[in-house]
Amino acid sequence: MPPAGLAILIGAGPNTGTGIARILSHPSHGNLALAILARSPETLSSTAANLARTAPGSVVETFSSDTSPKSLSETFAAIRAHQSFDGLKLRAAVYNVKHAQVKNFMTETHHEFVDSLTTYVGGAMAFAQESLKLLFEHHSEQGLAETRGEKKGTIIFTGTLGAMRSNARFASYGAGRAGVRQLSQSLGKEFSEKGVHVVHVIANGSIVDDNEGEDVTIGEKIKAESVGKTYLWLIGQEPDLWTSELDIRPALEKY
Repeated sequence: MPPAGLAILIGAGPNTGTGIARILSHPSHGNLALAILARSPETLSSTAANLARTAPGSVVETFSSDTSPKSLSETFAAIRAHQSFDGLKLRAAVYNVKHAQVKNFMTETHHEFVDSLTTYVGGAMAFAQESLKLLFEHHSEQGLAETRGEKKGTIIFTGTLGAMRSNARFASYGAGRAGVRQLSQSLGKEFSEKGVHVVHVIANGSIVDDNEGEDVTIGEKIKAESVGKTYLWLIGQEPDLWTSELDIRPALEKY
């Protein structure tokens, strides 16, 4: 069965990213041709090998990229030109970048603080902008009223509880997570009428790429594939009901 469309995922680590990638690309689930972006060639190679075993028949291509505007612009150009994605329209873009910086505030330099925001929040902005360009290129910029409710695609930002409240020594982390949450809200308000669904997901608790562990079974940890299935559900939502923000956690996670 040919792919049903194109998905782009930045942040393809061994747990959350791999689980999302498996569900989106698996022919029995999302059946989306998938472009995976990550800084590390080793991470890309490991994730691709995992998907070759666990999602046979999927269309997956890897691209080395960081979150800088130049790198993302070049990577999206390579995605446009890749023969594996020929004729496919973008349906989903997922920003799943890890961002964890813990430092005593009085020892954190201005450069470190701003660099953290540039890498994470600036990266989210650049990724969203490139994704929107490609969505409009593939689907047009007409609004829902002109296209009789055609959904162009979904942009998902994976966040954490840090977007809602911060803690001691988490100044740059909290500022970054909150910044991406606000970015998501702004984009949703600006582009929903154009048929672009924007979602911020607050993922709380440990996420593991393990479907049979005891801690998963009893609700202490989240299966990475469950995150992928939730994202696929969001991607499938129609314009009459769009989730703008979602809080996900295992049953036994305290809140």
